[in-house]
Amino acid sequence: MWVLLKSLLTKWAILKLVLKGFGSLGWLLPLAFILKAFGLPFLAMIAILALPLLLVLTVIGLPLLLAAFVGGILITGTMWIVGIGVAALKLAIPLILIYWVVRWMFGRGDGPQETPEGSTAS
Repeated sequence: MWVLLKSLLTKWAILKLVLKGFGSLGWLLPLAFILKAFGLPFLAMIAILALPLLLVLTVIGLPLLLAAFVGGILITGTMWIVGIGVAALKLAIPLILIYWVVRWMFGRGDGPQETPEGSTAS
């Protein structure tokens, strides 16, 4: 009887410990959803770009391990370029919006000047 009670209490304590561990990871769920929303389209784009080249490398007789290695390098390079592009857009979009708002508020100061019909521009 003592062994049964001891094993049940041990299982209950372990279950409680595991549930506490998962509960403390609850703050990561929103981050996981955001990464899933943005990461899966990037992953699909990379796969669409790299898969045909990987197939060509395999068809021309490159060993499968070497083709997978070259494909991995190509996928890594593509992801690096996409990452730089996203970082550039994060910088460029606010700057362009600020420029447009300032230009809209203060008008065009550097545009061509209109001359009256009777005068000549020199």
